[in-house]
Amino acid sequence: MTGSTSSTEPPAPTTTQQPGTPPRPASTSTSATPRQLWTRTRGIVLALVVLLAAAVAIAAVRSGAQHGRLDPRAADPYGSRAVAELLADRGVSTRVVTTAEEARSAAGADTTLLVANPDVLTDRQQSLLRKATKDSEGRTVLVAPGAPSIGTLAPGVTADGIPSTDSTLSPGCSLPAARRAGTADMGGIRYDTLVPDAEACYPSDSLPSLLQLPTPRGQGDTVLLGAPDILYNDRLDQHGNASLALQLLGSRPHLVWYLPSLADDSAATDDERRGFFDLIPSGWAWGTLQLTVAAVLAALWRARRLGRLVPERLPVAIRASETVEGRARLYRKANARDRAATALRTATRTRIAPLVGVSPTQAHAPETLLPALSTRFPSPDRDLLPLLFGPPPGNDAALIALADQLDALEREVRHS
Repeated sequence: MTGSTSSTEPPAPTTTQQPGTPPRPASTSTSATPRQLWTRTRGIVLALVVLLAAAVAIAAVRSGAQHGRLDPRAADPYGSRAVAELLADRGVSTRVVTTAEEARSAAGADTTLLVANPDVLTDRQQSLLRKATKDSEGRTVLVAPGAPSIGTLAPGVTADGIPSTDSTLSPGCSLPAARRAGTADMGGIRYDTLVPDAEACYPSDSLPSLLQLPTPRGQGDTVLLGAPDILYNDRLDQHGNASLALQLLGSRPHLVWYLPSLADDSAATDDERRGFFDLIPSGWAWGTLQLTVAAVLAALWRARRLGRLVPERLPVAIRASETVEGRARLYRKANARDRAATALRTATRTRIAPLVGVSPTQAHAPETLLPALSTRFPSPDRDLLPLLFGPPPGNDAALIALADQLDALEREVRHS
């Protein structure tokens, strides 16, 4: 299915092929092979692999070093087994609990309740502990409570947002346990309070990192530790850490060591149950956000810049007849008689319009082109509308006939 060379679309860029060689798959300048894609993205992939490997390695190292953190049964550097052993030598029993209900039930006048990580507790769990300890005559020790928990567990106390830069501080108060212990590793969170009769010890920039708050009945108290360092195995033998820890935790014959765990969810309501993202530390969330921003910036950096089209010369000279025949074969294979007829009619109208005094912008308007042709060829029995603007042909024979009629019309106009 071919037409004449004078009635086709402009030739498209093609390439030649040596005789006898197998045909190659068609490709365009915008398509990329897998090798090209790998070349473009291998830098980003390698960077992501390195970052992922580093994150896994850091997580493994930190998880190994922090295993059993503040656990009185753990003997690793961040465990607290040494404190529990020393307390046992002095007749103080230590019991580990992992739910808020167990901690609430264990609170009493002869008990010291230590809460290892109060900030992870839900509002309901904090309220349970507060109700159980505010009227008891025992002691409650809160280890490094921050803004999420201090408002409920220690009313009237606020946590300063800037931690202490000093790790070893002097007592600076009249609390007997602090005066006997002397300097200790009490840096960390600093507190401020207007609670009457509160003892403020180990100040840094005028704010204490240890607070002793009396209970309303005056028999028990609540102790806030700004940092857990005095309870760690590897820090217990430094300064007055051991003396301070033993005095604070050994004032009652029983010590209940509360380590919050996932089992605490049984005490929470449906609204307070935490999801997966609530269990991820904030540092990992920020790290993920930074990696996402870095990936977006890298994608923008490596993305293809699309500018205006730039014409390029073909590497070889291609005869117009070859282009016409190749395009015709494509049209015939796709049965695209409508597109072939449109291309033939459009090319014919574009060429004959200037010959009859019609501007190229009006060449495809029937109301302008047809009257100009009728003036040039006043034949009453000749209707040019179906020829130049008619419907697509129904078969290949009709398409060939249309091409011949368009050629005849163009010749007639040129020779008139």
